[in-house]
Amino acid sequence: MTLEAVRALLPGARSIAVLTGAGISAESGVPTFRGPGGLWRDFRPEDLATAEAFANDPRLVWEWYDWRRQKIAAAKPNLGHYALVTLEKRAPELTLITQNVDGLHPLAGSRNLLEIHGNLWRTRCLSCRKVRDSREAPLARIPPRCPCEGLLRPDVVWFGEPLPYDLLKRAIRCVEACDLMLVVGTSGLVQPAASMADAALDRGVPVVEINLDPTPLSGRASYVLQGKAGEILPKLL
Repeated sequence: MTLEAVRALLPGARSIAVLTGAGISAESGVPTFRGPGGLWRDFRPEDLATAEAFANDPRLVWEWYDWRRQKIAAAKPNLGHYALVTLEKRAPELTLITQNVDGLHPLAGSRNLLEIHGNLWRTRCLSCRKVRDSREAPLARIPPRCPCEGLLRPDVVWFGEPLPYDLLKRAIRCVEACDLMLVVGTSGLVQPAASMADAALDRGVPVVEINLDPTPLSGRASYVLQGKAGEILPKLL
């Protein structure tokens, strides 16, 4: 059985890399903002999540992010999130790389965490550059301002922006050093995260995909466990 084969890999893995995407958060009720019901006031996320859109109309962009934050505020980590926390405690070394910006992994207790696309609950000042946690939802002021009165932006990576160099470097180093990789709830389409599994496979490292639906990675992964992360990950432990 594939599940048992993957379970047998875990005790011998000294360095585990985990990559998560929107699928694990969807199980907590976090909308993906794509496909049916994923639109907001006739705007596509690709039209709002850009530096150009923010420069042109920061109020409109913040109205969308305020709406997103309110939608996500009630979401709680699910059994998949907590299973990864347990695995982190058991493994000699585990690094969790996530494409998600919803903050559910740190809320669950993940510590060795690389949020390569940022975090929706942080803001960054365009004037003083300070980054602050802000779980206010709804926002009292749109667009929000820093204590220095500079304009705040969500501390997330927008379309057309590079990933934070230090975070990306750490993520690549982790994938290059791991001897087991789990890819959980990600479509495998967004770069550069999409190429990380290939980098592990090229080194002969077992790559386990856990996803509800087949993805471009499914035909290449060492093991494919199809289903909900919240059900499969606890079974692996």
